[in-house]
Amino acid sequence: MTFVNEDFGTSKLADRFGVKGYPAVFVDDVLVACPRDFGYFREEIGKGRYAPWQNADNQARFKADLSHMIDLILAGKKDVVVRENASRSAALSEVATLPKFTLQDLAGKPLTTDQLAGRVVLVEFWATWCPPCRSTLDWLGELKRKYGDNLAILALAVESPEDKIRSVAAGLSPDLRVAITDAPTAGAFGNITSLPTLFLFDRTGKTARVVYGAPPDLHAQVAQVLDSLAN
Repeated sequence: MTFVNEDFGTSKLADRFGVKGYPAVFVDDVLVACPRDFGYFREEIGKGRYAPWQNADNQARFKADLSHMIDLILAGKKDVVVRENASRSAALSEVATLPKFTLQDLAGKPLTTDQLAGRVVLVEFWATWCPPCRSTLDWLGELKRKYGDNLAILALAVESPEDKIRSVAAGLSPDLRVAITDAPTAGAFGNITSLPTLFLFDRTGKTARVVYGAPPDLHAQVAQVLDSLAN
């Protein structure tokens, strides 16, 4: 038995099962647990099998279920594992248009969907404890300088202390709108189960691209779409 830790942005298994977030657990090539099993945004959304994850009983239940699946595979009973998990899917429906939301940015000013009408919009969900998020936030400042008023960029922080959010924001481009995300907003965007998650919307509000995590070609993916939308 070998343990493999894969990035969901490059995993063939993740692609096959529509995994768009983490954690997702496979035994052999059978999906036995997916993000919704562990709860969503601060575990306020979703009632997964193991949510809330901080609960010791839920962690013990997951360990027992995983051991059971491994034992079955090792006993040559993969068909049983497949059957027991036949209905499991990690696929999440992506939002078709820019959702309605009302937040307050770090300066205390209202931040609403209506303010963005007629503009190309980039929304990134991030956290202070997420190393890839910091590099993408710096890059978003570069995008704003390149596209100017043709592009609105929102950096929406999740699951992070406010003082740390403000500390990170102080080093970012002042042209980025930074706000602390609430559970309803995270839910409106389809529940955020991976960080960073980046959404691009065209001038009509239609979803143009969603990128989960920070794959190696993230900049290229976004630049290609933005060149067609914001110029």
